[in-house]
Amino acid sequence: MMPFERLRVIDATHVLAGPFAAYQMAVMGADVIKIDRPGDPDQVRLQGPDRELSAAGMGTTYLAQGANKRSAALDLKTAGGQEALKALLKDADVFIENYRPGALAALGLGYQDIARINPRIVYCSVSAFGQTGPRGPETGYDFVFQAVAGLMALTGTEESGPLRAGAPVVDYATGYMTAFAITAALYHRERTGRGQHIDLAMFDATLMLMSTHVTALTAGGKPPHPEGNRFNVAGVGAYDTADGLLMLGAANMRQQKRLWLALGRPDMVKTAHADRIDAHAEEAAVLREAMLTRTASDWEAFFRHHGVPAGKVRPMEEALADPQLNHRGVLQPLPQPLGRAGEYRVPVAPFLMSESNPTVRSPPPALGQHTREVLAEAGIDDGRIAALISEGAAVQAL
Repeated sequence: MMPFERLRVIDATHVLAGPFAAYQMAVMGADVIKIDRPGDPDQVRLQGPDRELSAAGMGTTYLAQGANKRSAALDLKTAGGQEALKALLKDADVFIENYRPGALAALGLGYQDIARINPRIVYCSVSAFGQTGPRGPETGYDFVFQAVAGLMALTGTEESGPLRAGAPVVDYATGYMTAFAITAALYHRERTGRGQHIDLAMFDATLMLMSTHVTALTAGGKPPHPEGNRFNVAGVGAYDTADGLLMLGAANMRQQKRLWLALGRPDMVKTAHADRIDAHAEEAAVLREAMLTRTASDWEAFFRHHGVPAGKVRPMEEALADPQLNHRGVLQPLPQPLGRAGEYRVPVAPFLMSESNPTVRSPPPALGQHTREVLAEAGIDDGRIAALISEGAAVQAL
């Protein structure tokens, strides 16, 4: 039995953070129904480098977190769409939404409205800055939060200036935090019988990613600054090798001792961390010269043998070929969309469980693929479903 089996999640989110939270629940067995918007689909359906997939509403950005879900296309600005959503929420366990604060309440779909018909529901609102406060009405994206929360100012070097992270780390981190918050609320419901409203802000989530830097500033008065690939000790950092970069990770005192003994330099071993900081320039000069004598792969194997963390800076194609990934099963196959031959792989979850591993079971659905099915399950009769479709309040994919 999967952990979230028989749990029904209504996913009225778009872009990355909210859909990824729902995806994480889906790979753990939840029945996730994605509410798509007729004529105005989730923008990630139209995004990605493959133009044919994007034109078909199956963009690769959507494919990354669309598996194991069903799709119902409802226009929530119509009375019929609101009626249909309320029918779905009447017996649902979780509702996730990331509309502008107050938008759903204005349609009679806010937490208080839904709690009256389903007091056990866990209603999770993901927004830019929270549901209230001076910036509550604002919206934003991953890269905006990287900028305004100070994350970009930490990334890069003094020469490059601030840089955004190469992946949407705020979106995906927010998704995981959202899934955790929902799980906590479900556990609370098991003990009390009551649902509740979760107010989760992406700005706050970005600060969580910088906890050590925030504490260094607020407790020690040390404002962070960009250091690129440089760390405060030379045993940690990126070094040029004979054919590329190697990230060296001799972070603790035991590892730095093993590093210098492996390199035949016992004279460089330090007995206190502060001594390593003071000797950064000297140690870095020795390491720069040494690293150029071998390839990055050779050094990686060498340091692994000597118990020193180190890794070649790899392109993604090489990273995905690592046999450890197949051993762990973090990437799982799905059939190619649009009837294309073969399979593609998606990351599923970064953990294994002894009884119920996360898994993908069905491919991402087309917009409105399951509208009739899920509305019938919600108790709406065939005639009313046909009327909703005729009115344009709902859409059933062909």
